[in-house]
Amino acid sequence: MATATVLTSGAVTVVDYRCDAGPGDVPFPESHDAYTLSYVRRGGFAYASRGRTFELVAGSFMIGHPGDEYICSHDHHLHGDECLSFHLTPEAALEVGAGADLWRTGGLPPAPELAIWAERAQAVVDGRADGSLEEIALLVSARLAALVAGNTKASMAPAVTHADRRRAVRAAMRIDAGSAAEIPLGEMARDAGLSTFHFLRVFSAVLGVTPHQYLVRSRLRKAAKLLADPDIPVTTVAHEAGFADLSNFVRTFRRAAGMPPRTFRNLGQQFSPRTRRAPALR
Repeated sequence: MATATVLTSGAVTVVDYRCDAGPGDVPFPESHDAYTLSYVRRGGFAYASRGRTFELVAGSFMIGHPGDEYICSHDHHLHGDECLSFHLTPEAALEVGAGADLWRTGGLPPAPELAIWAERAQAVVDGRADGSLEEIALLVSARLAALVAGNTKASMAPAVTHADRRRAVRAAMRIDAGSAAEIPLGEMARDAGLSTFHFLRVFSAVLGVTPHQYLVRSRLRKAAKLLADPDIPVTTVAHEAGFADLSNFVRTFRRAAGMPPRTFRNLGQQFSPRTRRAPALR
């Protein structure tokens, strides 16, 4: 496991995790040392804590409470994972309205309300965008509080088999790798060796979203990455991310981010020395 602390402030620590563990590695118990919200940006892993197991794939979130033990395993994931993790002090966790119960949610399926801002944070870490990591971390945490407060179905998923988990995770990895294209549900079901209806139920039970919902979230995450480059026209962003037309992209992005793509792109850039120039007309 390679780690790099990219920010330490009074309220927030941001850590970049890169894990190369695979199915042959023996998992071991670990313990959260802070209130954590970890964004899975690549790969995936199984996260077991407090008697529950979550399959976390790209776009998912791992939520941790200080002192809670957990185990991460990679039975279904061949190439490790990468996470951007926000660690909050108890005071900061309380300030964003996140109580102890919320921080014991465990795992959260791909949520565009959070993933888009996590991609913004990653762009800041990579130097592809300007912004305050501390502000983004607190914003993401506040959005987490609002999202989980209204999420009463997260703990009601039916039991699934080990094979079901493998099928769902592999299907999600395929969707994420080819999110610019349409993959028919029936084709994914055939690849998994299941009927279309059973595949839909299994995928939703394991990952918390339907295959189409995961596809849209994958496209939104890709769009957020592309928007960090001010030289790529928004129409090109929409096309490369896999949206059929610009209006659909703008509508979908606004619903997830709370603002249109151009406004999201311009956040912080007007004060950056690298982008202090007349805006391009697009």
